[in-house]
Amino acid sequence: MNLQKKNNILNIILIFVLTIFSISINQYYGYQGILPIDSFLIFNSGYDFSIGYYPFRDYWTIKEPFIDFLQALFFKLFGVSWFVYVLHASIFNFLITISTFFILKFFNLDTLSSFFYSICVAALTYPTAGTPFSDHHTLILSILSLYIFFLAIKKNNNFFWFFLPILLGFSFLSKQAPTSYIILMISFLSLLFFYKKKNLRAFLYSILGSFSFLIFLYLMLLFGKIEFNDFFTQYILFPQSLGSSRLDWVLPFEFKRFVWRFKLLYLSITVFLVLLIRYLLNKKVKILIEDFIIILSIVFTCLLFIFHQLMTINAIFIYCLIPIFSGLSHSYSKMLNLNRIRLVNYSIIILTFCSSIYYFINYVQNRTFMDLRNVDLENSTDAQKINAMFKGVNWITVFYPNDPEKEIKKINLAINILNQDKERKMLITDYQFISVLSNQYDFSITRFWYDFHGYPAIDNKYFNYWKNFTIENIKRNKIKNIYVLKPLHGEEKPLENIFGECMLKKRFNESFYKISLKNCTEF
Repeated sequence: MNLQKKNNILNIILIFVLTIFSISINQYYGYQGILPIDSFLIFNSGYDFSIGYYPFRDYWTIKEPFIDFLQALFFKLFGVSWFVYVLHASIFNFLITISTFFILKFFNLDTLSSFFYSICVAALTYPTAGTPFSDHHTLILSILSLYIFFLAIKKNNNFFWFFLPILLGFSFLSKQAPTSYIILMISFLSLLFFYKKKNLRAFLYSILGSFSFLIFLYLMLLFGKIEFNDFFTQYILFPQSLGSSRLDWVLPFEFKRFVWRFKLLYLSITVFLVLLIRYLLNKKVKILIEDFIIILSIVFTCLLFIFHQLMTINAIFIYCLIPIFSGLSHSYSKMLNLNRIRLVNYSIIILTFCSSIYYFINYVQNRTFMDLRNVDLENSTDAQKINAMFKGVNWITVFYPNDPEKEIKKINLAINILNQDKERKMLITDYQFISVLSNQYDFSITRFWYDFHGYPAIDNKYFNYWKNFTIENIKRNKIKNIYVLKPLHGEEKPLENIFGECMLKKRFNESFYKISLKNCTEF
């Protein structure tokens, strides 16, 4: 057997292992623990999408329409189940894993090293959440766009230039930030490449790809009968109004928060920082324009994700970038022209191995992203006590860490009461799966309940738009009663800033009550 054939067999085996591992590890952790506001968000909206209720039109949303569409597609193809729901996230975990393996191979990294970095990516990327989530989807789509950008530059292939803006567009429809930062960076560096290489054809293909995405967006709005003003206000204008408040979480600049906290991420791009500094300070150092742009893009991508992480309200999720940047650093380390280049590469491998073990234990195994880090997961119970659809899900939340059975009893009581009410009703809850189990649309006027961050507070300039949107939807859908099932992770008094004291409440227990709006002047 010749060497080439042996290498091909090895590649096939390693690709098979990466496929099985990347999918199975996320399938496992997608069943471990629950954070209601995150765990059920796309489960519910994907189901709503599949039965003809669309974002921006039927409910307020500031993120994830593309992910909702994908989840609806998964449910249509494979049926509505928790397994299929988690599979959606697992497939994306596979995509980032296998793409990392191939891009490292493309940059001439040896097969075993490419496998090592890729399997670390599989362990750290989606298993932190387990279920589909906007931050993870957006990170994956942004990194895949970066890989496509590398291929477009290196291979000068017009297909990649055409496909790149489409993929970035899908990422933007998953979450605006950090995609918008990545779009600006790639756009600037692409224009630099087109100018330096005098490549008008590639520029035209990228423009064609951009127009193709805009046509897709137009058709999506047209098919869903979604007014452009609703899309633009909810997805573009309102999130921008939150920008200044989010900057308060970043500023003032503190070394401990911005640098020391992410020191391992910075270490993973040290090779690129050294190459960049050497090139900028020493005119005798020559680097191809393609490599210079790739080096710049990796450094800025790292900085942009750190900046975005500091602005987000979610737990840290970007440590999965360490094996990605480390693998690329390993690929480019030969450009350092050092006598002890093996020592550099061994250091990168040790950094990746140790950090992956540490973050896997502290962020994946401990379910930190699910707010379960200090919760004893042994106290969990089987969620099939709610419905057979959740068989195998180890149910435990931060709200009832010592008595998940009590939480399940309250949920089942609410389900029974809701099933007895045959009239159209709105359900306000983080347990958004309830409407799916009941095979009823919940008529919620927002995808998730999170005051200030999810929809306008009373002092926001878009509050009147939100208020009118809410009232018009309740009137149009002829909602008689509104049920509220707590705890709500980000809201204490839902709808009270709109209707005030006119709401009449009937309590079933301390966490479940019904609202009547018959005394409100708006009705």
